[in-house]
Amino acid sequence: MDIRNLKGSIVALVTPFHADGSVNFDKLKELTQWHIASGTDAILALGTTGESSTMTHEEDDAVLRCVIEAAQGRVPVIAGTGSNSTQTMLEKSLRAETLGAGGLLLITPYYNKGNAEGIYRHFVTVADAVKIPCILYNVPGRTGCSISVENVERLSKHPNICGIKEASGDMSYAMKIAHCVGPDFALWCGNDDITLPLLSIGGSGVISVWANIMPRECHEMVMDYLEGRREQAVAAAVKHLDLMNGLFMEVNPIPVKTALNLMGKDVGPFRLPLCEMTEAHTAQLRALLEKAGLVQ
Repeated sequence: MDIRNLKGSIVALVTPFHADGSVNFDKLKELTQWHIASGTDAILALGTTGESSTMTHEEDDAVLRCVIEAAQGRVPVIAGTGSNSTQTMLEKSLRAETLGAGGLLLITPYYNKGNAEGIYRHFVTVADAVKIPCILYNVPGRTGCSISVENVERLSKHPNICGIKEASGDMSYAMKIAHCVGPDFALWCGNDDITLPLLSIGGSGVISVWANIMPRECHEMVMDYLEGRREQAVAAAVKHLDLMNGLFMEVNPIPVKTALNLMGKDVGPFRLPLCEMTEAHTAQLRALLEKAGLVQ
């Protein structure tokens, strides 16, 4: 399914593991079904939250194939295919397209970063080579570099680049690129706590960590805002803000996977260099989940 003109809540899906660290495909199917039943509008597999940086290319393919098969065309499935090597990102993107992904999420080149022209070419190399639409991913806190406003302006004109996931948390930056938003280029919020502010400047929705644990509420908050029920959307955002922020008390996805395990979803452990939360943070997270009625 194509992702152009999509609106709503895209879950940045966790990857469940068995105790031995192998991918738990049965649980992955179960999570996919739960999200579809709960109103999630699209699923992002193999993003930051999915721990894709710790997985092999073969595991990436298997996870994407599993999610696509479980979704059965009911919602679009987006593949995170980013890399700091443009050639690797290209190869991963072509495989994801072959496997049936409805779109791609492409990250800036981390560690080696790249200069402005290099970053532009990094994205265009993939966008020119695939037929499915691409979403840029700006998350300088992770990558050490940002997509310049000038590059967003240039890239937004590419016929196969359909939007940007803006995860810098910088509303000033978001305002500077808001004029690029239109029928062919969407703005997606990458920080749950500022979803409504980004919707207010033309955003189409959120690519969400919070949606992993409250998919129905995330979908409804976004659609309430987009469909004019703004008081309800604001009330939901304020009500759940502490929990949204609590999911980042340690590096993502440690808190959200811990939350799912506390909720009985049994998504398993992490892969190093990620490991268990501190006992103090686990207690704080449990209290937030109890307040939200997600655990007893």
